[in-house]
Formats: sequence, C-alpha cells, structure tokens
Amino acid sequence: MNAPSRMLVALSLGLLCATAVGETPSAAGYRVLHRYVLGGDQGWDYLAFDSAAQRVYVSHGDEVVVLDAEDGKPVGRIEHLDGVHGIALAPARHRGWISNGRSGEVTVFDTATLKTLGTLKASGVNPDAILYDPASGRVFTFNGRSSNATAFDAASGKQLATIALPGKPEFAVSDGAGHIWANIEDKSELVEMDPKTASVRATWSLAPCQSPSGLAIDVAHRRLFSVCDNQTMTVLDADSGRHVADVPIGEGPDAVAFDSQRGLIFSSNGESGTLTVVHEDDPDHYRVLATVPTQTTARTLALDPKSGHLFLSAAKFGPHTEQGGEHHRPPVLPGSFTVLEVGKGP
Repeated sequence: MNAPSRMLVALSLGLLCATAVGETPSAAGYRVLHRYVLGGDQGWDYLAFDSAAQRVYVSHGDEVVVLDAEDGKPVGRIEHLDGVHGIALAPARHRGWISNGRSGEVTVFDTATLKTLGTLKASGVNPDAILYDPASGRVFTFNGRSSNATAFDAASGKQLATIALPGKPEFAVSDGAGHIWANIEDKSELVEMDPKTASVRATWSLAPCQSPSGLAIDVAHRRLFSVCDNQTMTVLDADSGRHVADVPIGEGPDAVAFDSQRGLIFSSNGESGTLTVVHEDDPDHYRVLATVPTQTTARTLALDPKSGHLFLSAAKFGPHTEQGGEHHRPPVLPGSFTVLEVGKGP
C-alpha cells in the first residue's frame, strides 16, 4: 500500500474512532446560530418557551421580554416587575405567571395580548421558580428564602396552601399527571410533591450531587435530571427515587432541558461558558455527545421542542468591587445582555 493510501486509511480509522468515543455526527453540529442583543444592564434568571405561539419569554430585571422564535425580534414586553425569576405558561388558558423575587408577588398576564391582569401575593419570601401544573389546575411558587412553596388556583388566583419544604427550593417540574418534583439546593435533595393535596410525598438524596439547581424530566421513561455545582448531572427514577446515573457536565450550571423527540439532555454551564449535550441511550445509560461553546454567564435556557433549538441568556460583567470589606456582585456592562440561539447549523 502506497503512502497516500495508508494516510487515507489512517484518516478514515481516526474518524471512525472519534465518532465511536466522542461526538456523534448527530450532535457534532450544535453551535451558536444567532445572538440577539437586547441591551440593558439588569440581571436575569429563567427563560420559558411557548410552543404554540413560537415565543421565547426572557426574564430581565424589571421586565420580561418576549421574542419571536423565528427571528429573535421582540414582539412585546411585560413591564413594571420587581426582580423577575421565572415564567410559567398555560397557553390553553391564555394565562401566564411571573415570579417577582424582590416584591414577593406573582404577576398574572394574558399570553395573547401580554397585558397584565393582576398581582398575587406569595406566602413565602423570594418566590423563585414558578410552575403551572395542568393536572391540578394550580400554580406553584417555590420560595427560596422561606423554604416553602405557595399553591394558587390558576383560574381565580386564590391562594390555596403553603407547603413546608426541607430546605431552599430551586427549579421544579411536573409530569402533568399528579406529581411535582423540586430540587432542594442547600440539602442536595429532591422532593416529590402531590399538587392536589399540596403536600410532600417523599424526600430523596441526590448524592453525590452538590447544590442542585436546574431540573428536567423524561416523562415517558420516568427519569429526573438534576444539574449540580460539582459538574455533575444526577439522574433519579421519578417513581422510587433510585439513583440511576451521574453524568459529567460543565461548571456553573443553572438549567437543564430534556428533548423527548431526540433523546437529548442539555445542561447550560455559565462558568465554563458551555452547553453539555447528553444522549439517553436507554433509561439507565447516558453519554456526553458534545460540549458546545456558548458564552460565559450563559447559565439558563429554554428548549424549542419542535426545532430542537435552545435559547440562553448571557451578558458581560464589569470588574468585582469591594466596599467596606464587603464583596459586591460585578455590574452588568450596559448594552451587553444577549439571548443566544443554539442549534444545528452548517
């Protein structure tokens, strides 16, 4: 065999090996497709996606910016908020709810017109994650500084119950069939809740996970995915709490999404500025397919289940400052707040 032929064979074998142990062709194409600069100098938290309307809801300080998912252009804003954390959507009801951490309130709005309809008062301090549960017709806020959750009737807005939790709640998910789960950040635990009785059914350890934040669910296979500060995604059985797997991810995750159509899990890692793409080989086995560069601070995300694209918020920060010996959070550089769209591209 001549030298060119040997080189061709070697290259072919190398590509085969790379595909076998690293990125697969289906995952290798993920990259940042678009950057939508929204400007401003405020902080942010969660995003939400409305599949029916193809809209992206972006939390940003004292407002929620609503983008057209097709071109990233703003179609409206929900303003006069106070420390936005999360957005819960019920398009069939033409309703949405926004948690305001500083004021301890929930803003109710019309998803068609984006007009504010009213304000509800949470029964805890710093409502953070917020969730609409279709099975019970209730909205739940998870109140980070008071270690509890508040249940509201989605139709009337009436406050129905306060649920004591074993620690500081972070993100929560519902299966739409009578179960809610929430990460407990300071205890590295996960709780299962009954939305109808407004009670905690079970508390499970997430060890070796440390400080869980984002949470996602594979409803069909009954798997829960918690992303954690120690660069780990922990997988539990949603029915028993059984520890299933641990998967390596990047630094500083704050959100995770499960794509049921493609069998993929995405972890947004703000400190490393990456998106970890994980494949669900079967309900008990998972492997990292790709580590996609995004942007430092891009720690939260929302998934468009139709296109498989992800939307992540990020910004640039100024230097850390200290006053009187106290460490202060660095300021967001004016004009740098951006939404990244990640997907497969040429």
